[in-house]
Amino acid sequence: MPPDQPSYTLRRIWLSREEEAGYYYGFANEGLWPLCHIAHVRPVFRTTDWEYYEAINRRFANAVVAEARTDDPVVLVQDYHFALVPRMVREALPKATIITFWHIPWPNPESFGICPWREEILEGLLGSTILGFHTPFHCKNFLETVDRYLETRIEHEASTISYGGALTQVESYPISIAWPQAPAPGAPEIDEADTVAGCRRTIRESCNLPPGQLLGIGVDRLDYTKGIIERFEAVERMLELHPEMAGRFTLVQIAAPSRSSLDEYQLLETRVRNLAERINTRHAGAGGAMPILLKIEQHGAREVNRYYRAADVCLVTSLHDGMNLVAKEFIASRDDELGVLILSQFTGAARELHEALIVNPYHVEQSAGALYRALTMPALEQRERMRSMRTLVHDYNVFRWAGHMLLDAARLRRRERVMTKIRSHSRPRLRRAASA
Repeated sequence: MPPDQPSYTLRRIWLSREEEAGYYYGFANEGLWPLCHIAHVRPVFRTTDWEYYEAINRRFANAVVAEARTDDPVVLVQDYHFALVPRMVREALPKATIITFWHIPWPNPESFGICPWREEILEGLLGSTILGFHTPFHCKNFLETVDRYLETRIEHEASTISYGGALTQVESYPISIAWPQAPAPGAPEIDEADTVAGCRRTIRESCNLPPGQLLGIGVDRLDYTKGIIERFEAVERMLELHPEMAGRFTLVQIAAPSRSSLDEYQLLETRVRNLAERINTRHAGAGGAMPILLKIEQHGAREVNRYYRAADVCLVTSLHDGMNLVAKEFIASRDDELGVLILSQFTGAARELHEALIVNPYHVEQSAGALYRALTMPALEQRERMRSMRTLVHDYNVFRWAGHMLLDAARLRRRERVMTKIRSHSRPRLRRAASA
């Protein structure tokens, strides 16, 4: 929000229960979500869900058009819930600059071809002036998907697609976080409970763990793409290979409930609970410290940050992720420059955070080995790795992410204005030449 005027206008779009079930839970989250994440859950497509998806996208597009105060507004469309909105807005406001950002992975053409309405979704997205993804790999997949299913002109070097007389720029914009603000001069000192030392002490006390307990943290929505099962299996394998760690190490897994009305998510919660119980039964320490503390509940941002600061290691083991901001949040929280990040190779973050311990979450022994290495890593090595990653996350923060897209949009708007002037100046000469 603008610092000198910290406010914005919010317009709500209301959905009925039936619309929510068909549009959001149905097409968006039983169809597009598993389709775009290679996580071995079969996507489900129903004609009624598609009809709701199309209708709700139209409702949002109409609201955008109604809110526009000029014939060439800048519109930002966010994520897979609104794939049809760019084309719908473009039809009503041809001069609009439409930036669309797709926050999840884009699959290869064969996988995307499963969707019965693949052409409609691609046409919807190609109403965008700029279409953004997290990584160049996702951009490449999108270009190849369009090439497979639509008649277009694609310039691969320029990463542009010409369709229906309009040009769409396809770019990667790796998203980030807002770097924590330093206290202003003269501001009160940070509360002792929020220092790293304070967090280490109070979090262990609240979890009934001894002061010297080695602590891991996982923070996720309870979703099958996040690799929580694989993470627990890696903890168990580490304890099998290094039994001296039993009773000395605990993983706190924060798993916010998500889409719990869907069968796949209910089954996942049951599996996660049962696996945690089995591992705790097998590997409980002599003092009663459990290997896994499972917290399936919502946590506020400050509380999550305190867990980050208290932990010795953060485990991000997604099976497929567009970016995964937990990795960057953990890094930003560690102003002591200690702590180790274990990061799945299947996250967008792994393409930036090379100093993390990169793992294949499907390879349980590899992840177990990385966990043991993290827990025994010398402080000097921790600091070298963390310092490098903190510099990157500090410099490439969420404001640079947004600014990069807006600067590209401004450049394209200037180019369009110039081309409009050139076309208008050339028409009289063409008419004179024709009359001559």
